[in-house]
Amino acid sequence: MTPTREAGFRAALDRALRAGESVLAAGGSALDSVTEALCALEDEPLSNAGRGAVLTRDGRHEMDAAVMDGRDRRAGCVAGIMGPCNPVRPARCIMERTDHVLMVGEGARRRRPAA
Repeated sequence: MTPTREAGFRAALDRALRAGESVLAAGGSALDSVTEALCALEDEPLSNAGRGAVLTRDGRHEMDAAVMDGRDRRAGCVAGIMGPCNPVRPARCIMERTDHVLMVGEGARRRRPAA
């Protein structure tokens, strides 16, 4: 790792930290803060979050994400999904809007929970 590349990674992590911190500074919840920080990482070109750490045998990205609210131990997870830029968002949606904890593959991507 070159010093320039390391500085780029540190700047990317700082941007994610600031995204989460700004939510807290505005009175948002810890869960909202974590969601925004993870979305910032998922959107970061230097990070492989949100793009899949490894390609499948078919050369596609399959992603997993999980989120948990420590206050009541609710959790939501997605696994093996392709498509969404921010897999933490469907994981959170599963936690908040369904009776499920984990949804996998195409069914997780297509599921449109009731509001």
